[in-house]
Amino acid sequence: MSNGNTVTLVGNITRDPELRFTNTGQATASFGLAVNRRWQNRQTQEWEEATSFFDIVCWREMAENVAESLTRGARVIVTGRLEQRSWETPEGDKRSKVEVVADEIGPSIRWATAQVTKNERRAPGDGVGGRPGGTGGTGGAPSSGGYGYSEEPF
Repeated sequence: MSNGNTVTLVGNITRDPELRFTNTGQATASFGLAVNRRWQNRQTQEWEEATSFFDIVCWREMAENVAESLTRGARVIVTGRLEQRSWETPEGDKRSKVEVVADEIGPSIRWATAQVTKNERRAPGDGVGGRPGGTGGTGGAPSSGGYGYSEEPF
């Protein structure tokens, strides 16, 4: 991620992660993230707050882990990159949106505790979650910032 397009967000999940699969069996999950910003108004000395909402997208094993581990209301830390996606509606209207494509997602333990369970490594081509044809493990082309075949994630 040396292109300068890196973002780190800390916020609360606004909707349960939705797990889907591409036509080729690749897992993808998406969820909403609310990020609060709080500051003191220098004129009134009162605290003010604003909330920004972001759509988070993740792929492969991370997508399955997110869908299994996280729920609405959980406080998480997300690092990734901004990506703009464009499409056309069935009515012919052009639409676009900016999403955060996650490279890493973790629970925030500032005001909570978390228990981390390491998954068994899968060999390339094992399939995702027992589904034949999935990308499985770290098989296929590693995503930018992903792990190669011989690397341990932790």
